[in-house]
Amino acid sequence: MAATPPVCDFGWKAVDFTLPATDGRRLSLAEVAGPRGTLIMFICNHCPYVIAVRDRILRDARELMAMGVGVAAISANDAAAYPADSFDNMRKLAEEQAFPFPYLHDADQSVARAYDAACTPDFFGFNSDLELQYRGRLDASRREAGPPDLRRDLFEAMKQIAETGQGPRDQIPSMGCSIKWKGAA
Repeated sequence: MAATPPVCDFGWKAVDFTLPATDGRRLSLAEVAGPRGTLIMFICNHCPYVIAVRDRILRDARELMAMGVGVAAISANDAAAYPADSFDNMRKLAEEQAFPFPYLHDADQSVARAYDAACTPDFFGFNSDLELQYRGRLDASRREAGPPDLRRDLFEAMKQIAETGQGPRDQIPSMGCSIKWKGAA
């Protein structure tokens, strides 16, 4: 089922976490944060919205990381109900796709709940003080990738945050599959 997150709550402070990563480490928010901003993405393996733009997510993450923005992805879906989103499958996907950022597993869904994550993908862009400045879409793609020349909403917003500490005031929410909460089926 498609879901849309709420608009950006400017200044909301990022909630700390420590989660297992697909590379065998356990990482905290401080360890993934960048000196010029931090992007936390809630994604998963099976969502058609994520699959449609995964190459763009990877492209934007690489470019943002080169600018000093820390990037991490979190999967919080109920892996018992959605086996494609299991930790083993997360590990395989991260290796196959050469994720340049940590892919973290929120097995108890506490981090997704603390962030009020609504869908996959759901993007949270923070400034260097870990204050929320962007909660919008990657671009105008939906279940299928849009044309390659689409405005890069997420990239442009995070670039602005890295340069000024402030996100754009006009933001269009992301849209994707709802988070698969445990016990919701």
